[in-house]
Amino acid sequence: MTEKHPKRPRDPNQLAKSIVDLATGDAPAEEDSKNKAAVELGRRGGKIGGRVRADRMSAEERADAARLAASARWRKRGD
Repeated sequence: MTEKHPKRPRDPNQLAKSIVDLATGDAPAEEDSKNKAAVELGRRGGKIGGRVRADRMSAEERADAARLAASARWRKRGD
């Protein structure tokens, strides 16, 4: 994969410093600020959530949810 570029600061002085740091190799190492266990737990919950919700809904409730989703997708932007 490609390496993600850091977000550039809007302040001209900070931008100049970040450019110099990148050019000279003095840029601070990016640390992953997310807890890996929490990320995995959230991912697992998200992967099973829709399936469990669909299993608990009746056929009529699923049809209503699908109808609502379709209307949201096809709704005009100005409405």
